[in-house]
Amino acid sequence: MVGRPAVPEVIWARPERAGRGPRPAFSRADIAAAAVRIADAEGLDAVSMRKVAAELGCGTMSLYNYVPRKEDLYELMFDAVSGGYEFSEPSGDWRADLIALARQAREMMHRHTWMPRLMSPVYGFSPNVLRYVEYTLSCLDGVDARFGEKMELIAMVNGVVTTYVANEIATAERSRSLPWSEEQEHAARTSYLVSEIATGKYPRMAAGFAEDPGPIDLDEVFERALRRVLDSFDR
Repeated sequence: MVGRPAVPEVIWARPERAGRGPRPAFSRADIAAAAVRIADAEGLDAVSMRKVAAELGCGTMSLYNYVPRKEDLYELMFDAVSGGYEFSEPSGDWRADLIALARQAREMMHRHTWMPRLMSPVYGFSPNVLRYVEYTLSCLDGVDARFGEKMELIAMVNGVVTTYVANEIATAERSRSLPWSEEQEHAARTSYLVSEIATGKYPRMAAGFAEDPGPIDLDEVFERALRRVLDSFDR
């Protein structure tokens, strides 16, 4: 395949353009933006070198001169979207700063619903992601912990966000695929649950629902999950 390296290679270590010769017709930013548009509109599985080339108006094989592998294309996409974080001066309250970042990440993943599928250490060292990590570490400057522990905390917070959003996205996609409304689905399941609880076979659940009948505030659940992770780190 044209341009495909025979040995492991990090796309960021590869020069975007050679020192000599004509200026490339497209930049990595152009390619990433085209791929993101496709993924946002049609899902990650719709992203292909052929479709990206068509979006850019070039031949598929010529695209491999810029991006040797589809995995590199994913990395360009993830990095491009990760550039959307807004970094303010650390407040001195590391917990508040990390929660603010987590909220941004949640919003970003809802705008680009394919992101949770690419959350992996493989895509963890691109330029924008490195800036994110460096900024997050600056928020933790006053915390008495080793570098490795701080990185573990960052990973745990990202894990909570990714898992939570992935579930939200899956629930929304399932609802869209049903032949009835989300409200009708919820009503039917609630009716079934109430009838089962009323049998007396589940006394602890009956007591629990009597104490806290809902509804569940998903934003509050998200915040509590984050705070529990941060609580486990605070000392």
